[in-house]
Amino acid sequence: MTAIDLNADLGEGFGRWHLTEDEALLTVVTSANIACGFHAGDAATMRRVCALAAERGVRIGAQVSYRDLAGFGRRAMDVPGPELTAEVAYQIGALEVFARAAGSRVAYVKPHGALYNRAVHDEEQAAAVVDGILLAGGALPVLGLPGSRLLEYAAKAGLRAVPEAFADRAYTERGTLVPRGTEGAVVTAAEEVLARSLGLARDGRVTALGGREMTVAARSLCLHGDTAGAVELARRVRRGLESAGLRVKAFV
Repeated sequence: MTAIDLNADLGEGFGRWHLTEDEALLTVVTSANIACGFHAGDAATMRRVCALAAERGVRIGAQVSYRDLAGFGRRAMDVPGPELTAEVAYQIGALEVFARAAGSRVAYVKPHGALYNRAVHDEEQAAAVVDGILLAGGALPVLGLPGSRLLEYAAKAGLRAVPEAFADRAYTERGTLVPRGTEGAVVTAAEEVLARSLGLARDGRVTALGGREMTVAARSLCLHGDTAGAVELARRVRRGLESAGLRVKAFV
């Protein structure tokens, strides 16, 4: 039986402002990418979501980002490598405190937004992220786009490189994500998201925005928690995967 992980971005609130339905999504996903305070999240939110994830046996991942609360980590930034390394380590360390307090631990790292997309092709930024993980003191798996510089550098450093796919994001014919703001970049139709999830998890195939069918090998599927109807969509995807004979389980 083929196994697939389901991950979602969680803890993306700040103070009294809440974006993701963390408690509900944690009944569906197997891995939680928790915001570490740089693009979203604060100490209280991190603590709360770590406790909820630990209670449900969901793996805790550090979702590291550029320091960009105003832009939700989705704006292009130029951060020197050594500075980015320190900031990645800082974010992992902060989340680890709350994960351990909840009786769990940080199990993997996934960059967010602009940093995620930059590390696909930018060698300096990819290497800085990996160096930050090593600086934080753990040989943590890295979740990223197949064929990215990030996963390449992670593997070279002896870290487990885990390829992921996106059920609700459109792909270019080069295998990268269509930039947000482009028409069709985010897939919202439930039936289409479900069909793409099955194609990716079972067959390793997805249709790019231009119509070309592509191979995308992935061990984890990402569902964004900040889209409308995210909880019910995640439930439908999980039911659909399990009905198709796929086992939904964490990759680590």
